[in-house]
Amino acid sequence: FWGHGMAKESGKLTALAVKNAKPGKHFDGSGLYVEVTAGGSRLWRMKYRYAGKEKRLAFGAFPEVSIAEARDRVAKARALLRDGIDPSAAKAEKTAAAKRIAGSTFPTVATAWLAKMKPGWADETYRKASYVIDTYLSPALRPQSVPTLPTKQAPDALAGIPPSLAAKARGYLGQIVNYAIHEGLREDGRLLSLRGVLPKAEKGHIPAAVDLADVRKLVRAVADYPIAVTRAALTVAMLTAQRPGTVARMEWAEVDLDTSEWAIPAAKMKTRHAHIVPLPKQAVEALRGMLTYTDGKQFVFPALYQQKTPHLHRDALSNALRKMGFAGKHATHGFRGMFRTVARERLNIPVDVLEAQLAHAKKDEIQKAYDRTQFLDERRKAVQKWADYLDALRADNGGKVVVINRKAG
Repeated sequence: FWGHGMAKESGKLTALAVKNAKPGKHFDGSGLYVEVTAGGSRLWRMKYRYAGKEKRLAFGAFPEVSIAEARDRVAKARALLRDGIDPSAAKAEKTAAAKRIAGSTFPTVATAWLAKMKPGWADETYRKASYVIDTYLSPALRPQSVPTLPTKQAPDALAGIPPSLAAKARGYLGQIVNYAIHEGLREDGRLLSLRGVLPKAEKGHIPAAVDLADVRKLVRAVADYPIAVTRAALTVAMLTAQRPGTVARMEWAEVDLDTSEWAIPAAKMKTRHAHIVPLPKQAVEALRGMLTYTDGKQFVFPALYQQKTPHLHRDALSNALRKMGFAGKHATHGFRGMFRTVARERLNIPVDVLEAQLAHAKKDEIQKAYDRTQFLDERRKAVQKWADYLDALRADNGGKVVVINRKAG
């Protein structure tokens, strides 16, 4: 059973004998032997038979692996053989499992999940997921292995994420773990229990200025912001109500200043449908101001000093609003909410026209192209009316516009 070279009892070799052994094989017993190479290496081996075939198992080198340790490994291998298990296969599986766990740290698996999802996502969807994972989830979960990631780690990982991104982060975390299960990296059915890990009051709330006093302060602050590039991008975001990331990545090839239109390609849209945005004359004026900086280049808004992106980073817009004192009161994405609420209440713009300008996806497949057709003329009038209204609000000194729900301070 144990093959040629087996001694009746282990203990034939001594440390001194192994140290002084000449090149060749020197047997200890139970199939264990040390093989001395011509170069002087002393390698532990075990000879055994499994399913009628003679096989070998390697245990490392002497003296790193002592005689006692080598004999212990032989005893464990013999125990496996008694149970009908090939120790070579068991060792290979153990090595593979260790490699799987080593290659299954959260950042590694998250990167693989992002790569899988990217082809089916709009650029902005991928950008947001990458940002949340790289900025928040991976740093918090870096030492964690996805196969063994416990649910109790989730609230800690999500705790420091801004409320506007926390719900997205929770969704990404759940999907990454689900992906790991499908890839065989985590035990079947071992999902994270993420229900209730976020405070309900904070979920998904994007602060937006909707009271007229706040809107007036905001419009004036944007107009007075000292950095021209950031001021122009904030102005375009405010007047068109498009997503801030899309504004920051606006390209000259998408803009026609003569027809006052901005054609956003499908790949940049969350809805995955191309979107035509009519530009009021005030937005066109802001864009003409950017020709001085980027005429002949790809992106309209150049990156600020020390930014690594080839265009203005959307975080520059958020940072500007914070510097102006709007932290917690108005986020860059809040220009969309401000447009939807104030333009509806003050200018009586129909909801369908507002929703078409915002490019909110309609569930009805027939209406997927609504923003390109029936509402374009209405939207052109609506955004001009909106831009004129904001100009009037900025110029007003408090006597002409009725302020509703004015907040204290």
